[in-house]
This record gives sequence, C-alpha cells and structure tokens, in this order.
Amino acid sequence: MSPGDAHGGRAQVALFATGGTIASAAAGPGGVAPSLTAADLVAAAPVAEVADVTARSFLQVPGAHLSLDDVISLAGVVAGAVADGAAGVVVTQGTDTIEETAFVLDLLVHAPEPVVVTGALRDPTVAGADGPANVLAAVAVAASAAARGLGTLVVVNDEVHAARFVRKSHTSSTGAFTSYPGPVGWVSERRPRIVSRPVGRLLLPRPDGPSPCVGLVSMSMGDDGRLLACAARADLDGLVIEALGGGHVPPGALEPLTELAGRIPVVLASSTRRGELLRATYGFAGSETDLAARGVVHGGWLDARKARLLLALLLGTGADRERVVSTFAEPYAAGAERTLEAGAGSGPGGGLLAGGE
Repeated sequence: MSPGDAHGGRAQVALFATGGTIASAAAGPGGVAPSLTAADLVAAAPVAEVADVTARSFLQVPGAHLSLDDVISLAGVVAGAVADGAAGVVVTQGTDTIEETAFVLDLLVHAPEPVVVTGALRDPTVAGADGPANVLAAVAVAASAAARGLGTLVVVNDEVHAARFVRKSHTSSTGAFTSYPGPVGWVSERRPRIVSRPVGRLLLPRPDGPSPCVGLVSMSMGDDGRLLACAARADLDGLVIEALGGGHVPPGALEPLTELAGRIPVVLASSTRRGELLRATYGFAGSETDLAARGVVHGGWLDARKARLLLALLLGTGADRERVVSTFAEPYAAGAERTLEAGAGSGPGGGLLAGGE
C-alpha cells in the first residue's frame, strides 16, 4: 500500500503542470524555457512507488507569467479532479509565484483532499536538478491521509508548508521556501510527517468574470507619494500598501493615500513579511493609528502579496467595505471553517455558510 493512502488501496493523484523551471529545457542561446509536459515530469520521478498518477498539462508558462484569472481557472480544474475521485492533487509551476498560487487555491478549493503545489529551483539541464525529487515528495503528500484538511500546501526540498505562511525567501537556493512560524511537516524516505495543523480555514467562492484590478505599492524611506498619485489616476478597484515596520508610511504619502482610501479599499500590510501589524502603539502622522483614522484597512498578519490576492478575490465576489474589513480583521478564526458567500455582507451571520469543523 502506498504511504498515507487515504482510501485503503492505491491512492489516485491528479497532477496538473503549468510550466516553470521544473518543466524547462534548452531554448537556444538565451537559456531555458518551459516546454516539458506533465507526462514528462511524471516520467522523470518514480511516483508509481507512492501513488497512481494521472498527468495533464494545464498551461506552459513561466511562473512570472501566471495571472490571477489563470489560477482561478486552475482552482476549478483542481476541484473537478477531486470531485471525480482523486485522493489528492499536485500542481507544478514556476517558483516565482508558487506562494501566490498556493494561497489562492487554499481559498478557492474547499474539499478536504490535499492540494500540493511544487516546482524546482534548478532546471532539468543542470547538475543536481531538484524537480524529480520535489514531484515525488509532492505526490507522496497529496496521497497522504495525514495531509487531509490542511488546505493547499507547498512541498519543496522535502519540507511541507501551509499556503498561508509560505514565501520564497531566496532567488535560487533549493531551500528557497520558508515559513513563519515554520513548516507544518516534512517528507522522509518518501513518507510525509505532519507535525502541526494551522487553525481555521477561510473559503471563498470562485469569482466569475475578469478579476478586479488591485495594485500594490511599497513604501520606502522618504517616499513623497508620487507613485500613490499615479495609482489614484489608474482606475484601480483596490490597493495594498506595503508599509514600513508595524504599519507606517512617510508623511509625503499621506495626502494621496487619504484620497485613495476615500474612493477604493486600501489595505495595509508590512514589508517585514513577519509579524502582525500594530493597531494602537504609535500616534504620529503616518502611523498605524493615523492611517486607520484615514480609512485604511488593517491587513493583520498577511504579507502584501497575499493581502492583494485576498482583496481581489473578495472584490471579485461582490464584497462591500464592511466585509473586506471584517475578513482581514480575522481571516482564520481559531478552530472555525468560514465559507463566505458571493456578495454577502459581514453583519451577524452575513456570508457565513459553515461553522467549525
């Protein structure tokens, strides 16, 4: 029996390939580019030792070319594979946007079956290519009963990361993916070991139609607000501010930021990518308390890239400002599974379809 088989026999795992370094081959003097199929990736790894795998090429693009609409479509395909009987799903892609793909899938795929995203830091043409090992580990986790109910995971370098925490923290190291406060498990001798389970789940409906345009502007020392003034003229549907430290911006940014917050949802996140934004510590102009008074939405502990995706998905399902504020205030209520209904507000019971697990 395969390790962690959730069904008492051979686990059936569906693998969807989208391109990236893991699927790259020589493309002339300019370097490598994605060209290998899902079948190629499965053939290069001994996945038959842990599960029965069906492979499908969904896209063939670098990770940097993926869009939110691509991932929303992928979420529908993943949900369909689970509905058709897959015990788990693996998605392969370029590592540039793995943390973003995983976060979106975690919000949009509601089934308890594991969804695992993986990739490679070294392409198949170089010594020490890590793609086959990562595919094997990802399939093992996707086939594992222990990974059920964890939502979407990222498995790279034999480490298992929760989608809400993971980030790429190195440009090219095979250990590029890290989590704060840490991985939820690892793979040893092809057997997954899950040692912690994040509390709560936030589940959103899959939006219909094109995704809203949500921008991201990062603050830096002495920022005079010119980029924010450009954002104000850009017809954005929402904006995320990657603020300094605990949630602060330079004084030059305040006027355009206040104007934007009066027109569209503006969510605050920290450039540190660790820790929670402050709420009531500082009182100077541009502090977290000042920005709250100007209508900027507190982004909690989500980093800016994840906050941008959550805001886009909320707006894409018709969320009003009240629901945006309440969702960011406590996206993962301890011990609860929250399923937000499209277009629902956030009053008493508004938008909550499911209670605790």
